[in-house]
Amino acid sequence: MTDGNEFTTPPPAPSGTVSQEDRTMALIAHLLGIVTFFIGPLVIWLINKDNSSKSFVIDQSKEALNFQITISIIYLVAIVLAIISLGLLFFVPTLVWVANLVFCILGGKKANNGEAHRYPFALRLIK
Repeated sequence: MTDGNEFTTPPPAPSGTVSQEDRTMALIAHLLGIVTFFIGPLVIWLINKDNSSKSFVIDQSKEALNFQITISIIYLVAIVLAIISLGLLFFVPTLVWVANLVFCILGGKKANNGEAHRYPFALRLIK
């Protein structure tokens, strides 16, 4: 039995040096989430998932994908709350979008430096 929740505990980061190409692909995986939500990271993960030499790209694209799935769920809930409140909570979806923007940029920056990034909150649905 594990100490933490299997859906929120991040996996260990891959170790070793990371090539510039892998860092760029990881950067793209994080930044694509801003405009494509989970589609961009999903495509990058699907392209690289069977290539064991791309462990950094696989790890970071899964991290970005899990975060974007989480953000999509939160965004949907925020829109429903704004509608149910008859517009009183109109700003909540905007706050979710801003949080997504900030966290994706931070993740992209760390990935471009060759550091494995872990989002502070994400459902780990893709293992």
